[in-house]
Formats: sequence, structure tokens, C-alpha cells
Amino acid sequence: IRVKVGVRQAVVDGSFVTADYLVFALMLLVSAAVGVYYAWTDRDQRSSGNFLIGGRRMTALPVSLSLTASFMSAITVLSNPAEVYRYGASIGFYIIAFAMAVLVTSEVFMPVFYRLTITSTYEYLELRFNRATRLMGTLLFIVQTILYTGIVIYAPALALNQVTGMDLWGAVISTGVVCTFYCTMGGLKAVVWTDVFQVGFWIKKQHNDFTAEQTVLIFFSTSFDINPLRRHTFWTITIGGTFIWVSIYGINQAQVQRYNSCKSLIHAKLSLYTNLLGLWSILLCSVFAGMCLYSVYKKCDPWTAGLVSAPDQLMPYLVMDILGDYPGLPGLFVAAAYSGSLSTVSSSINALAAVTVEDLIKPCTNMSEKHLSWTSKGLSLLYGALCIGMAALASLMGGILQAAVSIFGVTGGPLLGLFTLGILCPFANSKGAVSGLLSGLVVSLWVGITAQIYPPSPEMSRPLSLTTEGCNLTTVDSLNWTSTTLPPQPSSITTVHGRPLLAESWYSLSYLYFSPIGTVISISVGLMVSLLTLMKEDTTVYHLFRFFKDRVSALPAVTWC
Repeated sequence: IRVKVGVRQAVVDGSFVTADYLVFALMLLVSAAVGVYYAWTDRDQRSSGNFLIGGRRMTALPVSLSLTASFMSAITVLSNPAEVYRYGASIGFYIIAFAMAVLVTSEVFMPVFYRLTITSTYEYLELRFNRATRLMGTLLFIVQTILYTGIVIYAPALALNQVTGMDLWGAVISTGVVCTFYCTMGGLKAVVWTDVFQVGFWIKKQHNDFTAEQTVLIFFSTSFDINPLRRHTFWTITIGGTFIWVSIYGINQAQVQRYNSCKSLIHAKLSLYTNLLGLWSILLCSVFAGMCLYSVYKKCDPWTAGLVSAPDQLMPYLVMDILGDYPGLPGLFVAAAYSGSLSTVSSSINALAAVTVEDLIKPCTNMSEKHLSWTSKGLSLLYGALCIGMAALASLMGGILQAAVSIFGVTGGPLLGLFTLGILCPFANSKGAVSGLLSGLVVSLWVGITAQIYPPSPEMSRPLSLTTEGCNLTTVDSLNWTSTTLPPQPSSITTVHGRPLLAESWYSLSYLYFSPIGTVISISVGLMVSLLTLMKEDTTVYHLFRFFKDRVSALPAVTWC
């Protein structure tokens, strides 16, 4: 397809050349080589602690880069620019959410987990509450992580396949196999240092993205409207975003495992604050990349014109459009996008192995450290295969992919509430913890899933104006004919007929509030149940309650004139 925008003629042929494949293969080979290196250098230190948390000898800089890379997947690389292109640069307010999340993690959660010298985050739940609470948290984490990781492998492969022509299952399998290989061979040290290498690829990729013409897009494209139904406002992003990222940095096993691998608490805190600079840089780069998209395609929207089938394909489409004539540069972009996937998948596999060993195997067996180390490697291999299988299952989900990603975010809220209850509420007990977790999970899943069934109206998202007025579409074939009819445009109209009453209010909440809802309900129910059970079990609290009740009853009645 040839797309003419103004006087600019672009050829998007959706094909890779040899140089592109070489760049992509180089990235995979270097990542695999890091795993081999650490498997060799640590061959005499065969303990599960060395494999899972690097022997607590890591320094701040590599850990900070690994923290940055862990949850900045290819979904982020592809979706953030598309978000800016369609809805404006309001996601830049995440700068505040990132800062708040890092501050809360550093001062509330990190000191507790680091001083306990625990490998699994969920060990804390047994120490604070009971084993049942720990098992519930562990199983919830395993399910959500396998689901999310499979999507992280599959979704960018699908987007890049449809635009660049790169083989879909070749990309899926190569990503899964390489991640599983260096996780199994080198453990956390390999994961951290491959993340450092992959962040370098990201920086190079972002430098190349800005060769395109840029335009100024109003940063405050959304108002400070406090309406919680608005998809993106200052308040939804800063409040909802803070809860989401605290659940990621404060309690998620993949992140806690990283800063717990530092050789001191000072190094751990330094790694967290240094990582904040990386988060800000990646966010700003993705916002600027979205501005590039808007500058180039605002008068000839490829999505509306039917040239791409999903917004996440816009960034690869731009790369093939403007850089397709330069061998190796499209390959560099793909390598950068898949670096994001590699970092996230490897982090997830290593975290899954850690919680399985610490929460499910160690308490039930008497295995030696050597056997636990080999078990950890075997689990890395098993979880890698499961995540690749999940990617295959994701290919059959169609529109449920976005729902699955939302469920991953929804589960973090109740878990954050559970850990907050344990750390900040000394009188909370195990009954309150279990009740709060289940209540928060049920409500947040209810809101999250129904929001996918009954999406909010376009008025709540306020997309930017995009047209096809500047398009001149020519299909290149043997007849060389010019199309006068545009492909069918994606519908942005949602019918209100047959929708339940809650679909116009509760179900239409901004998706960024799913996590705060789960957290608040989990804490509230947990506190209430804890207080009620304490009143029944603790006679001190009971007599204190009776004392205040009797004093209030003895007060003289107030007579009104």
C-alpha cells in the first residue's frame, strides 16, 4: 500500500531485510550469552538464595535499571505512543504517580521486606497473619503473572507481525525460549544484567524515533475534572496511577526480589530512586513518540483508513513508513520492543520460581540447598513453557486480551490492601486479612470485567480529532488502480440500548480506579472484621467498649428550646 500524505509519499511494504533480522538475532544472542556467563561463574555457589536473589551482593545501578525494565514491556513501548496519538499527552501526569509510588515504597514497604531478609514477598503474610493468607496471596500472584506474561509475549508479536511481516510464532517462541534459557541458567544475576543490556536497546530505539517531524500537542489535553467516570484526567492518573504503581513496586514479587538482592538497605533505596529517573525518561520518550505519530498522521489516520487493524500497530507502522528504506533500523526498533518483553518475561519467570520454592516447596520438604537450586532452575523451565503456552492461548482470546490485562491490574489492588493492612494496622488479624482480600478481589473483578462488557461512552474518553482527509490510497497491483472508497472505519459509537443502569455509572468508572477500589475495600473490610472478632475474643476491648457505652449513656439529655 502506498500512502500519500500531502506531498509526502511513503511506502509501507511490511517486510524485513537481512540486516533487520541480524540486529534482532544479535539482541537475543547477547541475552542468552549473559545467562551462560553467570551459570559458569556461579557454578560453585549452588544455593537457592544465590539463584533467586543474587546472594544479596548486587549494587544499586544494575538493580535500578532492572527495576525500570521489569514492567516496561513491549506493551508499554507500543501502547503509550498510540495512547498519546488518540487521546493526547495526559499520560505525562504519570510523572507524579511514579514519584509518589517510589516514595511510598521506599519508606513503607521496602524497609519491612529488606530487614526480614525474605525471598518471597508472601512469607511476610505468614509471619504477620497465618499460612492460609500466605497461600492465597501466592496462588493469586502465580495465576495473574502467568496470564500477564503470556500476553506480554503474544501481544507485541501480533502487532509487529501484522505490520512488519515478521513471523508471528517465530517471534513468540524465540522470546519465550531465550528468556527461559537465561533465567534457568543464570538466575537473578542474569535477569538483572540482561535487563541492563536491553535498556540500552531502548535508548537507541527512542533516539531513532525522533527523526520524524514533531508537533506540539497540548499537555493539558484533559481538564482537572474530578468526575471519576472520565477515562483520563489529572486526578485519575495521579491517584489511580499511584495505587497501581505502589502495588507493582511495593509488593510485587518481581520488584521486591530485585531490591532485596542489594547488599544494603541504602543500596536498595538508591536503586529505587535511580530507577525513578529511568521511569520518567521512558515515559517522556513514549509521549514524544506519540507526538510524532500525531504530527505525521493527524490528517491521514492509518487506523481509521484501515491500514492497521489495532492502535498498538501504529508505532511499528510509522517505523516501517519512515525508516523502511534504511536496512537495520526497523530491526533495531523490533529489537527494542522485544527487549521490553524479554525484561518483563524474565522478571516474571524468576519471580514465579522464587514464590513456588519459598511458599510451596520449602515449607513441605527438607531439601538441601543444592537440590533447591536445581528445583528453582527446573521451575524456571516449567514456568517458561507455561508462559509460551499462555501466549498460544492468548491467540484464541481475541477481544479478551485487553480484559486479561485489566484483570492483572485489578488483582494488585486487593493484594496492596492486604499488605497495607498488615504493615500499618497492628490490631488487624488473620480473619480480617482473609475477609478483606476476598472482598476486595470480588468487587474489583466485578467492576473490571463488567467494564469490558459495557465500555464507557466516547464522551468519557474524549479522543483527539483524526481524519482521513489527507489520504490518497493506491493499491499497488498489476492494474495499478486508485481506490476511491476508504476501508470501513472502526466504530466509536456504543449503543446505550439494553445496557443496565449501572453501566452508565459504576461500570463506567475510569479503569485507573479499579486498583484503588480493591485496595480501599480490602482495608475497610479487613479492619471491620478484625475489630468485630477482637471484640468477641479480647475481653479488654469488650470492657473498654462497655465503659465508653456506659459513659455516653450517663450523659444528661440535651433539651432544645
